[in-house]
Amino acid sequence: MSTAQAATAPHPQPPVQGAIDAIIERHGPGALAAATRGVNQVAARWQPEDGDTEAFVTLCRDHFVSDAATRTQLLDRLERAMETVSGHLYEIRRDLRWWTDVRTDTCPGVDDVLAKFDPAPDLSDQLYRQKIGFLALLNFPRSDLAEMLKEGGTWSVDRWAESRLAQAFGPRIPTALSERARRVGHEASVFVSSFHIPVEALVDAGGKRWLPAGRRLLAHWLVREEVKANYGDPANGLARQRALMWVMARHIDGTIPAGVMDGSNTLDWDSERNTLGGTPAAELHGPQRYRHWLAHRDLAFEFDRLHPEAPTAIARKFDLDREIPEAEVERLLTDLLGHPVMAKVAAWLRTRLGRPLEPHDIYFEDIAEVKPAEEMNAAVKRLFPDEKALERRLPEVLKGLGFTPADAEFLGSRIRVEIARGSGHAMRPGKPEYGAWLRTSRLDAELGWDGFDTAMHELGHNLEQLCSTHFAPRPLLRGVPNTACTEAFAFLYQSLGRQVLGLETPEQARRAMHVDSLATMLAAFQIAGPSLLELHAWRWIYANPKASPEQLRAEVLAIAERLWRRFYEPHFGKDPYHTLAAYQHMIGYPLYLADYTIGHVMSHQIRSHLAGRDLAAETKRITSIGSVTPDAWMRKAVGAPLSIEPLAKAATEAIDAMTP
Repeated sequence: MSTAQAATAPHPQPPVQGAIDAIIERHGPGALAAATRGVNQVAARWQPEDGDTEAFVTLCRDHFVSDAATRTQLLDRLERAMETVSGHLYEIRRDLRWWTDVRTDTCPGVDDVLAKFDPAPDLSDQLYRQKIGFLALLNFPRSDLAEMLKEGGTWSVDRWAESRLAQAFGPRIPTALSERARRVGHEASVFVSSFHIPVEALVDAGGKRWLPAGRRLLAHWLVREEVKANYGDPANGLARQRALMWVMARHIDGTIPAGVMDGSNTLDWDSERNTLGGTPAAELHGPQRYRHWLAHRDLAFEFDRLHPEAPTAIARKFDLDREIPEAEVERLLTDLLGHPVMAKVAAWLRTRLGRPLEPHDIYFEDIAEVKPAEEMNAAVKRLFPDEKALERRLPEVLKGLGFTPADAEFLGSRIRVEIARGSGHAMRPGKPEYGAWLRTSRLDAELGWDGFDTAMHELGHNLEQLCSTHFAPRPLLRGVPNTACTEAFAFLYQSLGRQVLGLETPEQARRAMHVDSLATMLAAFQIAGPSLLELHAWRWIYANPKASPEQLRAEVLAIAERLWRRFYEPHFGKDPYHTLAAYQHMIGYPLYLADYTIGHVMSHQIRSHLAGRDLAAETKRITSIGSVTPDAWMRKAVGAPLSIEPLAKAATEAIDAMTP
C-alpha cells in the first residue's frame, strides 16, 4: 500500500465488545450500561497510534471505575488537572496578545508573531496520547445537547461537572490545523481592529468638511458612534449622519476609495456619490472583508470532518457552544423582529425625532434625553479623567452600586483597565489567582463618554467573569453557559453608566426601568437583523462551498436587502446602505452576533427580576450558578425560560408611560 493510500485508508475499529466484556468480567453485570457508554466514547477518539486492539482492551479494563468513592476521587483529580493545564495556557496566550490588543507602542514583525504563538498547539491530541482524555471519556458521560435539555434540570452539581469534564475532550485536532486556525483568527482580528477609515476629507451634502484633521473611524463601531453623536446637532446632524451612513455602506461593499484608505487622498470625499474632488473614485478598496470571511469558511470545512456530531460551523456554534438549538434561536430572532410592539416603538421614535425615520435611526439609543457630547465628556472627566483613574476607583464604583465593601474591594481590585487598539473587550482570568482585563476606547486627551460607556459594558463582563470564577460551585462549572449570558450582564451594567456619573435625578431614576425597557427593545431589534443575516449567510456558504469573495459579497448584500424589506422598511424606510451587513463581528467572531440579541433579552429578564432586589447580591448569585445550559441557567436565575414576551410587554408599558 502506498503512503497516500495508507493516509486515506479507514482506521480499523477498536474491539468495543471485547473491552465491554473485559470490564463486565472484572466489575460485574451492574457495570454494563456505564461500560457500554464509556467504551464507545473512547472508541470514537481512538486512533491506530494509540495502540493495537490489545492496548485498547487493556486501557478500558484497567482504567474503568465502578466504585462511587473512587469515581468521585477521579473527578476531583481530573478537574484539578484540567484547571491547571487550561488555566495557565490561557494566561500565557492572553499575555502574549497584549501588544496587539492594547494601544501601546508597536514592534513590527514581532508583535504578530508573539500573538500567534501557541505553547501547546497539539494539546487536544496530547491529552489523548497521554491518556487523560481517555480516562475522562471512559468514566464520565459526554452528554449531547438533547440529553442536557431533557434531563439537565434535575442534575446535581457533580453530575453537571461530570458532563462538562467529558465535553472538554472533543476531537483530536491536527497540529497544522490548530496553527492554521490560530493564524486565520488572528489575521481576521487584526483586519477588524485596524480597519480605521480616514474621514477628515469627508463632506456632508452641503460640501462641508466637519471632522478634524487626522480623524479616523474604526468600522463599524466608531462610524456608528459618530452617527449617534450627531443627534445632538439640530442644524447639521441629519446631513452628516447620512454622509456617515454612506461611509458605512462603502465599508460594507468594499467601495471605499483606495486613496481614502491609504491616507493619500487630500480631495473632498463625497461618500454618497463616492467622488474625490467631484471625480468618481477610480481605485476601490475591494472585498477584503469577504476574503477574511471565506478564510473562516475554509477553516470551518476542515473542522467539519472532525465533528461528526456537529458537522458544520453552524451546528457547532448552536449545539456545542451556545447550547440553544438553532431553530429556537432563529424563532426568537424572527419573533422579535416581527413583534407588533415595534410599530409602537417606531411611532414613538418618530414623534421623538419629529421626522420620518431613516435607516440610521436603528442606532438611536438616547431614549431618556439627548445630551451634547461635550456635556457627557465633561461629566466623565470630573470623575474619571483617564482609564487609570477609572481603574483606581472601581471599588468605589461597585460600592455605589450596592456591593458590600469587602466584595467591592475584592472584585474591583482585580480588574485592570486599558485602552484597546480596536473595539472594547473583556478577558476573564484563566485561574482565580489572576485578574480580569477591561479594554475600552478613549479620546486623545481624556476617557470621554464613549470610552466610559464601553467600559461600563465591559465591567459587566468582568463582574460575571470574576464571580463565575471565584464563586462557582466547582472549577468545572466556572463561567456561564454561553456568551449571551455574559452579554446580559454587560448590557445591564452599561445601562447604569449615567447613575454612576450622578446624572440621574430621583425622578429620572424612577423612570429608568421604562427607559431601559424601551432602549433594550430598540437595541435588540437593531442587532436581531444582523444576527439573522449572519445565520442566513452561513447557510448560503454551505450551499455554495466554492463561492468567491465577490459572490459572497453579493449574497450578503442581497440578504441584507431582503431582511430589511421584511422587518425594517415598514418602520425605517428604504435602506440604500445595506446597514444590516455592517457588523465587523461577522469577520472577527463568526456566528457571534445572535449572542448580543439573546443577551439583550436575557438582560431585560434579569433586570426585571432585580427590580426591588439587591443588585449586587443577585449579580453574585446569578453569575455563580455555573455553566449549565442557558435554559437551566435562566430558570435558576429568574424562575422562567428565555422569552421575548417580557421585554415586549415592558416596552409597551414604557411607551404608554412616556407618551404625554
